[in-house]
Amino acid sequence: MKLFIDTANLADIEEALRGGFIRGITTNPSLLAKEPKGNYVEHIKRITGLAEKYGENISVSIEVFSNDEKEMVRQAVDFVKQIKYKHLAVKIPVSYRGQSNLNVIKTLSDKGITVNCTACVTSLQLMMAAAAGAKYVSLFYNRLRDAENEEKYKAEREALIAGSIVERQDYDPDKVLRETVPLLSDYPEAEIIVGSIRTPLDVKRSALAGGHIVTASLKVLKDSLMHFKTDDSVERFLKDFESWTK
Repeated sequence: MKLFIDTANLADIEEALRGGFIRGITTNPSLLAKEPKGNYVEHIKRITGLAEKYGENISVSIEVFSNDEKEMVRQAVDFVKQIKYKHLAVKIPVSYRGQSNLNVIKTLSDKGITVNCTACVTSLQLMMAAAAGAKYVSLFYNRLRDAENEEKYKAEREALIAGSIVERQDYDPDKVLRETVPLLSDYPEAEIIVGSIRTPLDVKRSALAGGHIVTASLKVLKDSLMHFKTDDSVERFLKDFESWTK
């Protein structure tokens, strides 16, 4: 399993890179909106600059901000030209209101642009995105879990089940991950990124279920290091050493 950090905050990115435990950075328009207003491309350049300073082969994923197919392709090409970062991946949503976007993924892949297909919530979405040429296929772990009980989408949820598009168990993201792994056997270069992570247990469970990469906030990644027995052990070592030196 590889760890990515999911943020656009420069301080968080630098702290994680200094720690040496992340292999990539994922961003999206919502994360950028939390940062001070500025030029999108210039902000991403600052992120890639940090990646070059602190690491090797650090993947950086950025997302298009359009639903039009031609505009998505144009933006992706422009990003690659302007940012000039070897390990840049462009995030393309798997679908938007019935539009598959698989042709966008194929077009960009054919141009040699690394694609991160985002907003996936089913095993078939993940597999079909990989088939279209996506290097990364991203599952929205907790957003999928939330969908099982969201009253707002009750009608849509029942329609998918009635239409044999999904089954009730398909709102369990761990099940989706376990089923996706064999479906990707014909696309060995594709990697599953698990996003929408809220707790350290999400990190562990999603990785054990088959996620190749887990992307999470710095807080979640730091919380993954916490345990009272670790603190107790370190304190005991220091006290024992102090008493020995007296």
